[in-house]
Amino acid sequence: MSNLLARHKSHRKLTTLVENRTTYNAEYAELNIYETHAMAEKVSLTFDFPIIASMLTGKKVMHLDGFDSFDFFPGESVVMPTNKEMIIDFPIATKNKPTQCLALGIDAFKILEVVEKFNHNVAIENENNTWDLDKTTSHLINNIDVNHLLERLTYTFTNSNKSKDVLLDLMIQELIVRLLQTKAKSLITNDTHIFNDTRIGTVIKFIKDNLTNKDISVDQLANKAHMSASHFHKQFKNTLGISPIDYINSEKIKFSKKLIKSSQNLRMSEIAFQSGFNNTSYFNRQFKKMEMMTPQQFKASINK
Repeated sequence: MSNLLARHKSHRKLTTLVENRTTYNAEYAELNIYETHAMAEKVSLTFDFPIIASMLTGKKVMHLDGFDSFDFFPGESVVMPTNKEMIIDFPIATKNKPTQCLALGIDAFKILEVVEKFNHNVAIENENNTWDLDKTTSHLINNIDVNHLLERLTYTFTNSNKSKDVLLDLMIQELIVRLLQTKAKSLITNDTHIFNDTRIGTVIKFIKDNLTNKDISVDQLANKAHMSASHFHKQFKNTLGISPIDYINSEKIKFSKKLIKSSQNLRMSEIAFQSGFNNTSYFNRQFKKMEMMTPQQFKASINK
């Protein structure tokens, strides 16, 4: 991302020290890169189209309707509906170390087009087919798929390329799908009132209730959903962006982290077993895959 920002710096004109804006346009979207070179408070931003805002450098404090105020760091994004106000503080911005953020605006008709395709693909009879992107605000923390896409989009926006609009169109469609999957995963896994009576929701509840069971299989989950194993696997992954087995393992790793924090005297083999893993080596591989560190490194990091 540092190379992208260096190229952007060579194009942009600095006209203000607070939220200096440079815009790159495409057929269905526009990329705004904001730079703030001085401390500021209560700066207001509103867009007349849905946007995803992502931090590049520095730190902001965000005040969004429906959220407690929170620190906003690189690797994090917010998805904002049309005409929703952001109030922003810049506590550490300086001339030499500006706070930089991108805001990607996407044409509402393009979003609707992709949302309709997504809902058609993930629908299970009359269930699971009313996902949308432009009604509520979302806060994404270290979503690797979304971050990679935003980096590729920024690279393409700031480069001259004959196929620029075609590439951006494809990436924007993928980004919308990733955001819909993230939203679906968050709601299905956290809002039991809405999704208890859907098949995917029932499966999620079963996984959570039987997390330490070492023998949960895709066939068993498919039976719970009253679907064939192959159709269930496809619909689960289409909706949540993750396979059933990867979802189970991610929940077990979350549980294991709680055990590591609260049970300092347990051996890792015991934590693996209590978290529903049959063997420690598989537990170690899954932990490193999802957390980018080993269980032992995680334990050491919380003891510092």
